[in-house]
Amino acid sequence: MMEPMRIWHLLSHTSGLTYGFMYSHPVDTMYREAGHDFGWPAADDLAAACRTWAQLPLLFQPGTGWAYSVATDVVGRLIEILTGQSLEEAFQDRVLRPLGMDDTVWWADGEVADRLAALYIPNPADGTALRWDPVGNLALSPPTLFSGGGGLLSTLADYVRFTQMLVGGGEFQGTRILGPRTLAFMTQNHLPGGADLASFGSGQFAEVAYSGVGFGLGFGVTTDPVRSKVLSGVGEFTWGGAASTAFFVDPAEELSVVFMTQLLPSSRHAIRSQLRQLVYQAIVD
Repeated sequence: MMEPMRIWHLLSHTSGLTYGFMYSHPVDTMYREAGHDFGWPAADDLAAACRTWAQLPLLFQPGTGWAYSVATDVVGRLIEILTGQSLEEAFQDRVLRPLGMDDTVWWADGEVADRLAALYIPNPADGTALRWDPVGNLALSPPTLFSGGGGLLSTLADYVRFTQMLVGGGEFQGTRILGPRTLAFMTQNHLPGGADLASFGSGQFAEVAYSGVGFGLGFGVTTDPVRSKVLSGVGEFTWGGAASTAFFVDPAEELSVVFMTQLLPSSRHAIRSQLRQLVYQAIVD
């Protein structure tokens, strides 16, 4: 019997959905043909995008594999339905304002635009950094689609407030965003049978090798640092962005790390594993 797609599948990326920019499966091609590559059709909002994805095939039956995907965007649409707010309003009311993340916005205008970092790609000729304004300038206009999977602009100081909330078990400076048991449940490995991403996942989308790393509800979770061959901690949870940004949180060490950069794609350099090794080597009890 086919497993119905559940919210758990969306949060754990076991839904069978995909991204058009993965370029690893024929279904990815179908997403691109429908206008969903690194962006989406200009007239679409989140509801319209979800209607398009619902008409496309799945990579696999829900629960039988793992693939990074638009599932987080679908969760964003569910938030809109369940709260009666736009995703922009829900984020502002429930996360950004309570945490004092005043510099975190959906687009840059006025003085904010002057503070916006440039986006870079490798120059095809020699591999040096090449400024890529065709994508970077998209941040200068209000989006038609507020994406659950990406699109916020932020600062290092703001994002550290978010990760420190995670270090605090869902609370930061007296403001609670998540219950501690909820966060603890989210940051366990939810892949069936305790599998890791190397064995249960499909496609390659970053420079990181995912042996010894499972996936929870929204986070990659380190289950075996020895298998990953990267110095880290059991129970560390993490993820990164398309432009090579990264964060990780180690509850046992009461540690959070945020790394900001603007280089597409994230598979260009082994930044994340090298960063972990430098950070953990520096810890002396």
